This record gives sequence, C-alpha cells and structure tokens, in this order.
Amino acid sequence: MAQATKGKLNYRCPSCFMRDIDIDMFFDEGKKEYYCLRCGFSGAEERVLELNDMARYRYRAMKLRVVDFGEDNEPVRFQAHKGGEQ
Repeated sequence: MAQATKGKLNYRCPSCFMRDIDIDMFFDEGKKEYYCLRCGFSGAEERVLELNDMARYRYRAMKLRVVDFGEDNEPVRFQAHKGGEQ
C-alpha cells in the first residue's frame, strides 16, 4: 500500500468540514485524487474545490451579525462583528 502524502496544496476535506471537523486531505499520485483518512471521502481536485466553495457559501456570514431580519421580501441586514467586544 502506498504511503499517504500531502498534495501540492493542502485542501480541507469537504465532508468533514461540513460537520465542523477540520481535516487536511492526502493526495494519491497513482489515482490522481485527494482522499480523507478520517471519513473515506475521495475525489479529484475539481470536485474537492467545488465542495469547498459550497462550504464557503454556507459560512459566508460567520463573522457578521444580523442587525435586522426585515419584512417579507426585504434583505437581511448584517453588521461586521468586532471580536472581543460585547
């Protein structure tokens, strides 16, 4: 069995990251795909990037605070959160 190696770039496992677990993926030179030792996810670089973009979309407002939910059909208003302040 081949030795697990890191790829040219470290990618987070999208499956684990969606469950709030931060795990780096390993690269299989023979199959030209990334895989996760923890959950068994594997995929080509394009698929990993696509799923990581989905995770970025999910957490896009993580450092923002909702100021106003608005009425129907009005956008939600956000305000930048200053860490450490109450």
